[in-house]
Amino acid sequence: MYKSKKNKYNRILLKISGEFLKSSNESGINFLFLKNLISQIKLLVKLGIQVGLVVGGGNLFRGSDLEKIGMRRAVSDQIGMLSTVINALSIYEIMKRMNCQSRIFSSTTIGGICEKYRLDDVNQALENNCVVLFCFGLGVPFFTTDSSACVHGIAIKADIFLKGTKVDGVYSSDPNINESATIYHQLKYKDLINKELNVMDYTSLILASQHKLPILVFNMSNPKILYEILLESRQVGTLITE
Repeated sequence: MYKSKKNKYNRILLKISGEFLKSSNESGINFLFLKNLISQIKLLVKLGIQVGLVVGGGNLFRGSDLEKIGMRRAVSDQIGMLSTVINALSIYEIMKRMNCQSRIFSSTTIGGICEKYRLDDVNQALENNCVVLFCFGLGVPFFTTDSSACVHGIAIKADIFLKGTKVDGVYSSDPNINESATIYHQLKYKDLINKELNVMDYTSLILASQHKLPILVFNMSNPKILYEILLESRQVGTLITE
C-alpha cells in the first residue's frame, strides 16, 4: 500500500457514476459538476494523495439499456465503453484548463486519443502527481465499470476504492421505494452477497474480497465530500471490508 504518515489514504481509486455527468444542455456533459470534482481532486493531489479515476458512461449510453431495445449485448457494451472514453476526454480537457495534470489510459488501443494501458506507465504517472483517467472498461463486454474500477484499484495497489453514488451508502432495501430502509455504516463483502444488496455486481465484490481492497460507498452529491472523507476523516457512507 502507498500510505504516508500525514494522509489516511495516500493512493485512491475513485469511481463515479456517469449519471452525475448528465446535463440538460446539448453536450450531455455536466461541466459544473466536473469543475467542482476537479477542484476537489486538485487539492487532494496537492496534499500528496495519488488519484486514479474511473467514470461510467451512463450519461451517454448504457449497455444494458441498449440491449433492451434489441442490440446484442456485446455490441451494446462496446458502445457503453466508448461512452467512457468521451467522458474521460471531457474530464482531461477541463483538467488541462484548470492546471490539473492528467493522463488517459485505455484498455484498448485508441490511437491519438488515449494511451494504451501499461501498469508501469500508470504507476509512474501517479507518482508524478498526475491524475490517471481509466477508460474503455476492461476492453471486453459483460463487465461493469465497477469491475473495471476494482481491477484497476487492485493493480495500482490503491488504499481504498471510493464509489461515488447518488445515495448515502448501502441500505437494507431501496430507500427510494421503502421509507423504512436503514443504512449500514459498515459491512463485510460476504454480507452484500448474502443479503443480496445490489450496490455492486458480484464480480466486483469477489475481486475486492480476494485482494482485500476496502470499498467506501457514499453520496457524491455533496460538493465537499472528498475533502471530508480524505482530509477530515469524517465517517460517511458504508465501508465494506473483509
